[in-house]
Amino acid sequence: MQTGADNPWFSWRYLENNWRTLVELTGQHVSLTVQAVLLALVLAVPLAVLARNRPALSGAVLGTSAVLYTVPSLALFGLLAPFTGIGRTTVLIGLVAYALLVLVRNTLVGLRGVPASVVDAADGMGYPPVRRLLTVELPLALPAIITGVRLATVTTVALVTVGVVVGYGGLGQAMYRGFTSSYRAEIMTAAVLCVAIALVADLLLLALGRLVTPWLRRRA
Repeated sequence: MQTGADNPWFSWRYLENNWRTLVELTGQHVSLTVQAVLLALVLAVPLAVLARNRPALSGAVLGTSAVLYTVPSLALFGLLAPFTGIGRTTVLIGLVAYALLVLVRNTLVGLRGVPASVVDAADGMGYPPVRRLLTVELPLALPAIITGVRLATVTTVALVTVGVVVGYGGLGQAMYRGFTSSYRAEIMTAAVLCVAIALVADLLLLALGRLVTPWLRRRA
């Protein structure tokens, strides 16, 4: 039986012996997170734009994304595996499905929060609908959209670890190995790296949000 001294939660020796593997798994984790959030955002923004003035479509989009969000991740990966195989594609599709609800909802909130007077002023200046959307409505909706991206990103970082059930879970693979072998240092190192990824991503997105919304800084 191993004692706490023989099997510590933190071990520099483990880091020295496994840093290449940890770097690879961390890169995989970050890559999956970034791709999933970007793909979900590419889908969410057009859906929100189409649904903002159409209550029936809005209800259908939010309802569908909410149903996907309530499906347990293990079950969703299991349902996808027969069609998309074991590996990265299955995990990526599942992550995109989970991120959609937050992103669609926040984009809708942002677009619907644009003052009617601003829209009327843009119309009065002769802005066509597409130009008004790109230069007036979406910029004003950015704070809500970025909040949604931050929430979706942190959630996705956590969900990537579950992808280990289909053989592609980033740092979840190190966690799983640690749990199956009762190797504490492997479990703790992977967990700390996951938390670090989430914190760094959130801080970067917070900084990006402030950078692209300078009018909010001036108002503050």
